[in-house]
Amino acid sequence: MNAMLETPELPAVFDGVKLAAVAAVLYVIVRCLNLKSPTAPPDLYFQDSGLSRFLLKSCPLLTKEYIPPLIWGKSGHIQTALYGKMGRVRSPHPYGHRKFITMSDGATSTFDLFEPLAEHCVGDDITMVICPGIANHSEKQYIRTFVDYAQKNGYRCAVLNHLGALPNIELTSPRMFTYGCTWEFGAMVNYIKKTYPLTQLVVVGFSLGGNIVCKYLGETQANQEKVLCCVSVCQGYSALRAQETFMQWDQCRRFYNFLMADNMKKIILSHRQALFGDHVKKPQSLEDTDLSRLYTATSLMQIDDNVMRKFHGYNSLKEYYEEESCMRYLHRIYVPLMLVNAADDPLVHESLLTIPKSLSEKRENVMFVLPLHGGHLGFFEGSVLFPEPLTWMDKLVVEYASAICQWERNKSQCSDTEQVEADLE
Repeated sequence: MNAMLETPELPAVFDGVKLAAVAAVLYVIVRCLNLKSPTAPPDLYFQDSGLSRFLLKSCPLLTKEYIPPLIWGKSGHIQTALYGKMGRVRSPHPYGHRKFITMSDGATSTFDLFEPLAEHCVGDDITMVICPGIANHSEKQYIRTFVDYAQKNGYRCAVLNHLGALPNIELTSPRMFTYGCTWEFGAMVNYIKKTYPLTQLVVVGFSLGGNIVCKYLGETQANQEKVLCCVSVCQGYSALRAQETFMQWDQCRRFYNFLMADNMKKIILSHRQALFGDHVKKPQSLEDTDLSRLYTATSLMQIDDNVMRKFHGYNSLKEYYEEESCMRYLHRIYVPLMLVNAADDPLVHESLLTIPKSLSEKRENVMFVLPLHGGHLGFFEGSVLFPEPLTWMDKLVVEYASAICQWERNKSQCSDTEQVEADLE
């Protein structure tokens, strides 16, 4: 009896199980949070030129380590989730004026205009024309944070509100924003050029907005007049190539696809009377829209095929994605162009990144910036746990834009000096 009470084997087994369980949990945490991933400067793809050398000297963020918060910042999923749910921390509330433009088809486009809060570093009048991500607008926290920082660095900011995205602005025609429609963005840019004839433009697009601004610039050479540079952050470049990856469970893309589709359904259905009501004079392409298929849609592709492509009369989803993607327009952009993606962005498959890499190898005006971390529009910075209000992305875009402004100022001064010397001779 005493011998049985003194047997230690059973507790030892339990201790071993506990240790194994703890080790397994720690292993999962390390893997999920990607804690073993190093911090490093972003990978840069560009051609050696006077412009690229100037940018490397003038933009320290291009060559410095991007250091995300230690505990969770190396997980692209957490960075993306925090951007999606929280936007930014301690986001400011910049004061702006809302402008309304009536489009030729009766649609009412809106954008918000924010004046600079300081003098620009080169002393010029510079306006950032900004296109937000899918279903986003000027009231989103990441946009407010970026605008406030840009204002404090001397930039006027004009932010497009995607057609149908603002809950308090009703649609006035049977149409809302689509993946690559540039009409509203173009109308905003034309308003800025007309209202501020001496201003120069910095074009900025986030996610879907990156596709729109690049497509806009490439559509016609006239769209690049008065444009100093363009910055695109976290776009996917080709919807046709992205649609296959969005149906894969790798990196949980199928789950993200479902969440974005659910949000799009809510926005479309909130405008169903303006889009599909019996009293609305709809384009012929919208007449056969089956709303029951919209209710049951679980992916963006199903929504695009059943609704979005029909706003512009495309005959198929393939045609819609081919025509609306900026990939076929990128080679027509001649102003300095910075394309930014994160290697751990769960929404943008690595195969899509061959597009900006290939472009940067062929065009001197293009620089592709690829940090290891950042997720989709996250790019939070911080020491251990809590992120800073301002992100690496915010600082990089403004730093790049200011460097381009200085580059253009230097070129102008050199041209003036050469002209004076020529006159003296």
